Amino acid sequence: MGVEGCTKCIKYLLFIFNFIFWLAGGVILGVSLWLRHDPQTSELMGLQLDGEEAPSTFYIGVYILITVGAVMMFVGFLGCYGAIQESQCLLGTFFACLVILFACEVAAGIWGFINKDQVTEEMKVFYDSAFSSATVPALFGVAGKEEKKAKAEGVLKVFHNTLQCCGTNKVSQILLQTNGLCPTKDSFLEQVTQISCHSRIDELFTTKLYLIGIAALVVAFIMIFEMIFSMILCCGIRNSSVY
Repeated sequence: MGVEGCTKCIKYLLFIFNFIFWLAGGVILGVSLWLRHDPQTSELMGLQLDGEEAPSTFYIGVYILITVGAVMMFVGFLGCYGAIQESQCLLGTFFACLVILFACEVAAGIWGFINKDQVTEEMKVFYDSAFSSATVPALFGVAGKEEKKAKAEGVLKVFHNTLQCCGTNKVSQILLQTNGLCPTKDSFLEQVTQISCHSRIDELFTTKLYLIGIAALVVAFIMIFEMIFSMILCCGIRNSSVY
């Protein structure tokens, strides 16, 4: 015997919320794949200097998001099917998966809040290292200095062309422009008033972290309602089977 009355309404509400949850999982999966393959971040994360790769903290978070998005799509499908079939077993499994996902999301949120500045700081340090290697004149008679300088200049050009920035302050911009390492602008005014790379790095990663935070809050809100509805429906199914 199927559920009736308010419980039946809860059943369809749960189905709708699960469908939204499934769509949210697809959106998170799509956004995380975009973050992983975004030309700006891919160019910067693929850089190497003296055998040292660019900081990978940002990508760690992105890989976690890819996993979460895929799991959300599976759990959303499980919830939809369990609600329509009025299966206590599937709904119980769905509830347990939601609790685990919610706990993981809270843990990831805490980790993200603690490390929110680490991504930008690591990238700034990497840029500063390349800047020092490229602008400090090579010492005569010291093997490898010219080659190191050339590699560092290549790293700086990728930063500058990708982010459309130059240096960290006015003095460094003048030094870089003298060496032809800043992006070429249409006018003299634009050439001498370019934005610093530290500001661009802050802007790039802060914007992306805000997108991730907003998506996480929306998903957490949906998950709370789903946990409540799944338990109500599960109790309603058990009670209806008694009569």
